[in-house]
Amino acid sequence: MSQDELKKASAEAALEYVKSGMIVGVGTGSTANYFIDGLARIKSKLDGTVASSEASAERLRGHGIPVMDLNSAGELQLYIDGADETTRYLHLIKGGGGALTREKIVAAASEKFVCIADDSKLVDVLGNFPLPVEVIPMARSYVAREIVKLGGQPVLREGFTTDNGNVILDINNMSIIDPVDLETKLDHITGIVTNGLFARRGADILLMATSNGVEVIEA
Repeated sequence: MSQDELKKASAEAALEYVKSGMIVGVGTGSTANYFIDGLARIKSKLDGTVASSEASAERLRGHGIPVMDLNSAGELQLYIDGADETTRYLHLIKGGGGALTREKIVAAASEKFVCIADDSKLVDVLGNFPLPVEVIPMARSYVAREIVKLGGQPVLREGFTTDNGNVILDINNMSIIDPVDLETKLDHITGIVTNGLFARRGADILLMATSNGVEVIEA
């Protein structure tokens, strides 16, 4: 199976978790897009959705699926999103598409987070994929210096602005042995809005598509 077919398989499997009357949080990225397209077939079940990015909101509306503001929606029962890397402990790196802050907010507001991914995203140790950090623009240089002290090599994502008007630093060459600890340390650097480690609030379920079918891994 191609990687696109695997992404679609994991996204289709996530549709089983959508129950009538739910407001569903929807993530961002290529795998999440397959989920959005699948959601269009069962949109009559939904009370609405909350999108983690403008791009996902636009795709949802294009299918005639109502998109709500999180402040109006309240606590969500379900959040579906992909990942750039995941371990079997369901610690994730997210934010390759730059929507990490809104993704983290929607994940935090959701009762259950189901991560959809293909098996190429599974790693023993996080950090091969550059760790994104959203930064207030005026703090960029200061934050970069602090990240260097932690052993990372930050690179500005050129020509990119987040939906929140901020910049992204991608941290290279980090072998993230303790994701919870690093997530906490990054959160305490002034000027960082959030970082792409989803470890303190990781996924509850990973639907990992393989050539032999979709493996369900639970936290």
